[in-house]
Amino acid sequence: MLRHSEQVRALAPVDLTAIIHLLSTSEYTYQRFTLDELEHLLKSYPAVGLTHKNSLRSFLLSQTVNPPSAWIGGFGVSWSESRAAQRFLNLLLDKLTDLLTEQGVKALYYSGNDRENDWLHAPLLERGFTLFRQLYGYDKFDYAIPTAGNQEVSVRSAELSDLPTLLTLEERCFEQLWRYDPASLSDIIQTHPYFVVAELQGKPVGYQFNALDGEYGYLVRIGVDPTYNGLGIGARLMAEAMKFFQDSHATRIMLNTQEENTHAHRLYEWFGFVRIPQIGFVLRLEIS
Repeated sequence: MLRHSEQVRALAPVDLTAIIHLLSTSEYTYQRFTLDELEHLLKSYPAVGLTHKNSLRSFLLSQTVNPPSAWIGGFGVSWSESRAAQRFLNLLLDKLTDLLTEQGVKALYYSGNDRENDWLHAPLLERGFTLFRQLYGYDKFDYAIPTAGNQEVSVRSAELSDLPTLLTLEERCFEQLWRYDPASLSDIIQTHPYFVVAELQGKPVGYQFNALDGEYGYLVRIGVDPTYNGLGIGARLMAEAMKFFQDSHATRIMLNTQEENTHAHRLYEWFGFVRIPQIGFVLRLEIS
């Protein structure tokens, strides 16, 4: 229930500075995006905020809205209002789910890296989210590779003209909730430091994109058309990725993958990634 002088409203790019200020001054935040991506999120997807006397006290952003699925992209509460985090979360979720329902979304997802210590895990379960997936995290601290992969596969930088092909590969490689919508994928092509397409005999058969945060490298996505499994395409993409991280002087390379994705586990472990103890997770809320 809203209190005196509180208001819940939709957020827009004009609120960018206020959100960044809250992120930089409070420890009670969840951020599934980089600051460079924030303006794109505010332009492209529903976002809501709670204000008190026109001062932003809390925000909730959606991300990768690809009906019938959408993801929570970020949540934050100002330091002075930390005790009201659950109340703010409930108020903002009420508004955000209404906006997402209007776009045809039926399930909202949240991902965390540490099931035991994620500060939003319990509040979201109380709200009605349920455990949907477990995630494994992997780390690598060197650039060694066991193979260069299939050398008949060429690897080139992705371009915006590849978007239709990449969306088709998304459909072939991943279940619906993991697929990027056109707006997200287009933004990633333009903003990520490494996004490549793998081709075999001139036909796109896979892709990969990575991210950097200071000295940390993130292997964000690797996809290979299942029709071409077993031809060394994934290994070729992984080998090229290691060259990118080496050239970028990344001191630690990280990735997450689903617990049941044993095929990917074998590839990562072959390339020297080591599974870390903490368990990530995905929560799901049915909203319509």
